[in-house]
Amino acid sequence: MSQYGSFKDFYPFYLGEHSNLVCRRLHFAGTTGVVVIAGLVVAQILPLVWLWAIPVCGYGFAWVGHFFFEKNRPATFKYPFYSLLGDWVMYKDMLTGKIRI
Repeated sequence: MSQYGSFKDFYPFYLGEHSNLVCRRLHFAGTTGVVVIAGLVVAQILPLVWLWAIPVCGYGFAWVGHFFFEKNRPATFKYPFYSLLGDWVMYKDMLTGKIRI
């Protein structure tokens, strides 16, 4: 059972796991890649087979950031749903300037 009763409780922990600027930038790049790939598939510029690249891009960039720069274990291993939501909220916070990238 999760020690976090809500995403609101989880998000400060999630941000603490992303204190390294390079790690956050890699998350930003991976999430941007996910958006671009999904958009190109929806626009039928890329064929549906490209959907396999979405998790590879998103998790690939993020995990490099965690293992090589943040030097921690990605929160997705223990909190997969909150972590995925956390990535999108952090992405929004980076786009709006609330979090530095």
